[in-house]
Amino acid sequence: MAKTAALDPPTLEWAHRQFQAYYRSVHLDPPARFTRREFAAFPFSVQTLMRRHASFPSAEEFRGFLEQEAPRHVYYSSAYYRDPSAPTMAAKEWLGADLIFDLDADHLRQAEGKSYAEQLTLARSRFRDLVDDFLLGDFGFDPRDVSLVFSGGRGFHAHVHADAVLSLTSNERRELVEYILGVGVDPGAGVLEMRDADRGPALSMGAGGELAGVEAGRPTGARQRPFQRLAPPDAPGWPGRLTRSLFQILARWDDGGVELAAREMREAGATESVARDWAQRLVRDGKGRRIREGLSLEVATVDFPPALLQQILDRARIQVQGETDAPVTTDIHRLIRLPGSLHGGTGFRVVPISREELDRFEPFRDAPFAFPGLSPVDVTLLTDVDYPTRPEPTRGQEGQTVTMPRSTALFLTLRGEARPLAAGEPPPSPRP
Repeated sequence: MAKTAALDPPTLEWAHRQFQAYYRSVHLDPPARFTRREFAAFPFSVQTLMRRHASFPSAEEFRGFLEQEAPRHVYYSSAYYRDPSAPTMAAKEWLGADLIFDLDADHLRQAEGKSYAEQLTLARSRFRDLVDDFLLGDFGFDPRDVSLVFSGGRGFHAHVHADAVLSLTSNERRELVEYILGVGVDPGAGVLEMRDADRGPALSMGAGGELAGVEAGRPTGARQRPFQRLAPPDAPGWPGRLTRSLFQILARWDDGGVELAAREMREAGATESVARDWAQRLVRDGKGRRIREGLSLEVATVDFPPALLQQILDRARIQVQGETDAPVTTDIHRLIRLPGSLHGGTGFRVVPISREELDRFEPFRDAPFAFPGLSPVDVTLLTDVDYPTRPEPTRGQEGQTVTMPRSTALFLTLRGEARPLAAGEPPPSPRP
């Protein structure tokens, strides 16, 4: 569950003191219905064994635990129990559970090769799609019943706590996940078979498009023939989503050129000749732009290659799963990171955010805790670093001793990329 760097005892103790300072200076409210939830924590210890089955009868005891223990990771159950402190699940007596979605950059295909900061930006974008297209869109959840949280690590969580979802079984939750993942969705579901009688001004290709001339010259009573048209981009469900996905791909290829389009189609499984032919059709000949303008696929004389349709589906689907192979959403006993706590692998706060705040949320600006009243820290870098921290970027080389804000020092220390100097400890000799 918790992925953290191994730290030596003095470094662990220094990090623990920072967590203590945090929990003693903030006033965290427990989650809703907290007396029915199980709490769990990883202490600051060389042996990181989870302590489970805790419960708190009051907000004061909840805060007292955090101030006294200052754990490295804190979790609470998405489930509600009659007796959350019981040592077994059966004895707890399950009463229901929130619906949790965990979108982690580790599981996004496009995240490969990106920096940590770039992965977070990608995760935020895909999380926004998850919230807008699925949770608030297709599923129709009331925004007041959906809580959004930056995990403090590599992704975002959505907590749905509407009464209607509390009793959903694991299989019923799996159906929601499979819908989001596009399981069983035909990549061609956004392509509609039309006939000439269905044509209208909205189907013309726009000024200069071939279809405009054909439309003007079609004799009345001519034999109708089928043609293909994309579902409108604002169509509900997967048809509209597939059209929006295709538009995004075509726009990127228009910007990137024929070589980018051909390469991505080859990566999706197209042969060299098919990829090259379609890249030229869509980019060089401008047919991708015409598709986006008019929705009609009559610009193509042959069907889209399966590799392109599959790429459209892959872009439209969203990988929603946590750090294990099984999706977090289907687990009706899931432990999820506590909003407001500190993440033991980064020192970032687990930040609750509104839908409006999500658009402008910047983890390196909005998640660190400033540690007011505490001085900057001298650290020795254990590797080369380059992060877009605020107010200044953090850059340095392995072996270098740097003075930096306490929040940045904590971030690098917990990632195993720096070690704080003990009081009076001389800095190491520079590398030759």
